[in-house]
Order: sequence, then C-alpha cells, then structure tokens
Amino acid sequence: MTTLTIMRYLPREDPGNVSYSEIGGLSGQIRELREVIELPLTNPELFQRVGIIPPKGCLLYGPPGTGKTLLARAVASQLDCNLLKVVSSSIVDKYIGESACLIREMFNYARDHQPCIIFMDEINAIGGRRFSEGTSADREIQRTLMEVKMIMATNRPDTLDPALLRPGRLDRKIHIDLPNEQARLDILKIHAAEDVRNDLDYLAKDISKQSEEGTT
Repeated sequence: MTTLTIMRYLPREDPGNVSYSEIGGLSGQIRELREVIELPLTNPELFQRVGIIPPKGCLLYGPPGTGKTLLARAVASQLDCNLLKVVSSSIVDKYIGESACLIREMFNYARDHQPCIIFMDEINAIGGRRFSEGTSADREIQRTLMEVKMIMATNRPDTLDPALLRPGRLDRKIHIDLPNEQARLDILKIHAAEDVRNDLDYLAKDISKQSEEGTT
C-alpha cells in the first residue's frame, strides 16, 4: 500500500495552533492527558530514573461534542508534531484483511514521519467486545494498535473489549463529560473574551438551566 493510498484514506490533519488555554472546563482532563502523552515524549528520563514504564496510550470517552478531538489537536499542536485523525468506522474492511493492512501501513507511515500522534475516533467500530476473539484481521489490528503511543476516543466505552483496556495497552481512561455551570462559564470567557459587555455569569447559569430542562 503506497503513501498516496494511506493519505487518501487517512489524510494528515493540521492540528493548527491550539493551546490548552483555549479549552475551557477541562483542566483536570488536560493534566491527565499531558501526563500520559506529553510527559513521556518530552521527559523520558523521568520514567527511566524511577524504572517506570510509560503509558502506552489513553482512551477519551464521553458524549459527542465534549472536546475529545480538540484535546487531541491541542496535544499535537503543543508538541509540534503531525496528527493523523482516523475515524475507525471508515476503515472497517470491505474485504478480508484490508483494515488490518491499512492500520499496519498507517503505523509505518507514522514512524516514518515522527513525531506523529494517531488519534482514533469511534474506536468501538473495531474494538468491540468480540475484538480479541475475532478473525485474524482483528488480531492483527489489536497487535498493531499496541505498538506505539496513541489516543483513542469513543462515546460508548461499555462496548469495548476489556482486552483493549487492560494495563499495558490503553493504560489511562479519561472521562470527558458534559460541562457543568463552571465549565460553561470558562468556555464562555474564552470565546467571548473580546465582548466584555455580556454578563457571562448570567449566561452560564441560563445555559445550564436550559440544558437541564432539555434533558428532563
């Protein structure tokens, strides 16, 4: 499979200039993500000194639209590295072995273009509960996924195979929940920074109230 084929299926995404300060309401999740992905890459000697094996990767899970992709882009931007965003449902094989081959070549591409972060969204499409007992293609996917650090995301963590989540694979699970009132206020302060005339405290409370009413 050629680089041209890989980039047609998995086009390299420019993470842009995204800083952590532009993400509101997720300070705890940002800290965890930096510990898992950023720290082992920027300060590997810290892990070597105490004899700790760095995490292999992490799973971001939570409802759609809560910032999982934005967090992955921010990490890639802060590390100034390439970002391959993969929607897992789009590479489920049409023919036997096709998805395994594509994922294997994707990792080869990432190694040849280091530093590179692979972000796999909708991982439940290929990491379901029968993942570890599936076809040879499924087992090839599982083996290949564990070779490098990566970030995965899903809004259905309950459907994932426990084999994918055990230590040594996706070592850290980070919950990205719907924003509460304080998180909404932080988000509004970021996106309305130039419009100081608005009463942001009132807006945050009003949005929170409307959201709660909409779910009842």
